[in-house]
Amino acid sequence: MSFKPQIKIPATYMRGGTSKGVFFKLDDLPEAAQQPGEFIDQVLLRVIGSPDPYAKQTDGMGGATSSTSKTVILSTSTQPNHDVDYLFGQVAIDKPFIDWSGNCGNLTAAVGAFAISNGLVDAERVPENGIAVVRIWQANIGKTIIAHIPITNGEVQETGDFELDGVTFPAAEVVVEFLDPADANADMFPSGNLVDTLEVPEIGNFDVTMINAGIPTLFFRAQDLGFDGTELQDAINGNSDVLQRLETIRAYGALKMGLISSLEEAKVRQHTPKIAFVSEAKKYVASSGKVIDEQDIDLCVRALSMGKLHHAMMGTAAVAIATAGAIPGTLVNQAAGGGDRTQITFGHPSGTLKVGAEAQQQAGRWLARKAIMSRSARVLMEGCVRIPDPTN
Repeated sequence: MSFKPQIKIPATYMRGGTSKGVFFKLDDLPEAAQQPGEFIDQVLLRVIGSPDPYAKQTDGMGGATSSTSKTVILSTSTQPNHDVDYLFGQVAIDKPFIDWSGNCGNLTAAVGAFAISNGLVDAERVPENGIAVVRIWQANIGKTIIAHIPITNGEVQETGDFELDGVTFPAAEVVVEFLDPADANADMFPSGNLVDTLEVPEIGNFDVTMINAGIPTLFFRAQDLGFDGTELQDAINGNSDVLQRLETIRAYGALKMGLISSLEEAKVRQHTPKIAFVSEAKKYVASSGKVIDEQDIDLCVRALSMGKLHHAMMGTAAVAIATAGAIPGTLVNQAAGGGDRTQITFGHPSGTLKVGAEAQQQAGRWLARKAIMSRSARVLMEGCVRIPDPTN
């Protein structure tokens, strides 16, 4: 009896923001996996350990949550005036598919560091000491992101005193700028309205702000969905009926946004759109035990990723929050107290996050210029991953 040999693929396991993922250089992947298609999906699914009917990803690098079931492929940029091309794959845990429809804002914080350390950025652009400005082309959504990476003695500085709620230990601060984060091929608000009514058969009608900024997102009032706005993961993720209800609402929202043409398509497009709910600022105790006082935040936001309430906040959803918060009349802006805002601080299950955005109206159409946030990142492990040879 013969069995498949294992192959080794150079890889780096990194934390970026409140997420973790397996990072690859494009030319380190097997040749057949260096272009989109079924083969690269097979390779990455096996690396992460999916599909896993036990939902644990024990036989792979995944951590059995949407925040830790992620892959990143990087290469020298093919775009003018950019340093690195960044392709993100959100790996399903219990299903055999990878969603390539959006970005991961949290892992973006690790992209610049990986690119510098792996020779994907021209050495002349990296100071001996100071801040390296890495120009990232986000290939999934066709957008430019600027990462500001601290450098000490010619190497990426990962340690520091910057604290990020949702991450246990402090690290060096990485400032990330998302330029023109709205969808360039469509209105930032798909219907042209800041608030719409979403009709969901047998569930109800809901006010919703639908926005394409950072990542397509559906924002609802917490109270309209039957929530307080201060929920932690266990309050929602432990209730299968609530999760199914939210997934049904998300599917109808995806249809109304024009992201899918039939409800059936939502099953294979779990990464986008995100569904989130907001409330006015309230006092609550975060998952770490930290007390969040209502005076410390502008509003509360909870968001779901891959069908589960996120333990903190997805980076791309934070871009959507910042952008919607800057535009008077959206549900996010209303929850924050209304008015013109270039910065907001919101409460999430793990704590708080400050984000900023610049938006302006031209010819009756809202445009997003920039969204900014601070994250951190570091290498957890370098070496090779091993998988059974998919070519045999």
